[in-house]
Amino acid sequence: MKPAKLHYWILGCFSMALCCWCTSDKFPQSDSHSHTWKKLYLAHHWPVTVCKMSANDCQDPPDYWTIHGLWPDKGEECNRTWHFNVTEIKDLMSDMRRYWPDVIHSSLNRTHFWKHEWEKHGTCAASLPILDSQKKYFSKTLELYQHVNLNGFLLKAGIKPGSTYYQSEKAQTLGQIEFCFTKELKLRNCTEPKGESSQMHSSLQLVTEELSVCNDTLPVYYPSQVQDHKWSLKSLKKLLQQNKLMTTIP
Repeated sequence: MKPAKLHYWILGCFSMALCCWCTSDKFPQSDSHSHTWKKLYLAHHWPVTVCKMSANDCQDPPDYWTIHGLWPDKGEECNRTWHFNVTEIKDLMSDMRRYWPDVIHSSLNRTHFWKHEWEKHGTCAASLPILDSQKKYFSKTLELYQHVNLNGFLLKAGIKPGSTYYQSEKAQTLGQIEFCFTKELKLRNCTEPKGESSQMHSSLQLVTEELSVCNDTLPVYYPSQVQDHKWSLKSLKKLLQQNKLMTTIP
């Protein structure tokens, strides 16, 4: 399968965005530089796919979904003088290393990834009192990750990585799943309600430069450590819709 790009398909009624790796056009870049935001994306990586996409030193990726970040839907680097200080999250280190690893740069100091997430996204999320420190931002992200329990959710829905690789057809590879939250940290639709201006995932262009909408007609691959497994997007949607995830996170 030819290397290509991350894509987004929205499961709005389940506050979820499903992201795949395949070939398509990019989203238009957003012209907005406003730091005002309306929702948060809790993004999960599938490490195997991240490694397949990367030309870096990714080795032995975890076999469970890990945290990519907690991102306001607009803005970046809202306070460039508020630098990352790893000592503020020293008591979170065990969970940070397990659930929020730097999947791509496995040989580097892992704090570099956390520094990037804080300075680019955390300084914007910090406009909320519940996220207004590095300790609060990282600990609350870990808490949201545990409450959502994406790994258990997918297993319960019968969606598992597999070992069958289909090379002869065009397909999408599952790589990232996002959940959307209000400023009160309640799950909400990832799509914009009527009346709001909408440029789907425009701010996420700042996170991954090659994003576009998934093709609903292509099969979806959920790769295991070694090979790929094919799922139809229709069957994925059906299975996900059988599990209600409308949970409020305090």
